[in-house]
Amino acid sequence: MTATAPPEPPDTGCAFTLAACREHTYVPLHLRLTRRGPRRLRAAARAALSIPETPGLPGLPGLPEPESWLDVGTGYGRFPESAKDVFPYTSFDGLDLTHRVLHARVAERVEEAHVGPLTDPRVGARLRGRYDVVSMFRHLEHTPDPRGELRAALAALRPGGHLVLELPNPRCVFAALLGGLWVPHSRPGHLHLLPVDVLCAELAALGCTVLSTDHRAAHIPYDLAAAVSLTLTRLLPAPLARAGAPLVAAAWALDHLLAPLLGRTPFSNAYRVVARKEPAGPPSAA
Repeated sequence: MTATAPPEPPDTGCAFTLAACREHTYVPLHLRLTRRGPRRLRAAARAALSIPETPGLPGLPGLPEPESWLDVGTGYGRFPESAKDVFPYTSFDGLDLTHRVLHARVAERVEEAHVGPLTDPRVGARLRGRYDVVSMFRHLEHTPDPRGELRAALAALRPGGHLVLELPNPRCVFAALLGGLWVPHSRPGHLHLLPVDVLCAELAALGCTVLSTDHRAAHIPYDLAAAVSLTLTRLLPAPLARAGAPLVAAAWALDHLLAPLLGRTPFSNAYRVVARKEPAGPPSAA
């Protein structure tokens, strides 16, 4: 699998990556801007079974509701919490590298909480062949071995199950224009940036059928605001950087104003892939 390596960011001494955020309650502004609201999370859940967005309807008759769903990299379980509005009878489990998933279990956002990497043989043994859907939202680019992660995810799926992936689009125009100011280019949090054709080819090699790819719905409007926030953080002391909040807000408003158009163009900063595990899929992860 050939991935695009993020460029080395300038050494400012104040870089704060997503990897660090996993163990801290404080999250810097440029990363908070990338979070998705409940509406987007519900839309992502519908995409697992190609259910169109229909106001007022939690689902459409005739389409099977998954019996079991594993959300990998679930954190505090925000996605399962929102997805239950779409699939109220689905059993959602969560897996995360940190103990945040245990908080999700206590809050009843997930039914089972698993701590550790999906590629851990002990974790894989507990999860093998249990799920109708496995989702990875903004997770694969943070893993040291994306191919191993995909194989482990497919091992957790039943034959005919769906794998739902969302990743940053390293070939988007924002990535080229903003360079090190584009959030997915930050290190060490982002280890591998996979173009959509590379990921689809890998899924096909692993015995999957790619059912859909979508750049429009996966686009998150944050690029300009995050770039302004990062620039202020790197150039100014903290009190002065905070004084630049109106500039970040203006860029944020512009991001959202342009989002309906940019999501349909090469500016789209992310993509979603839905793939089906075929009965003669890859060997289970050891």
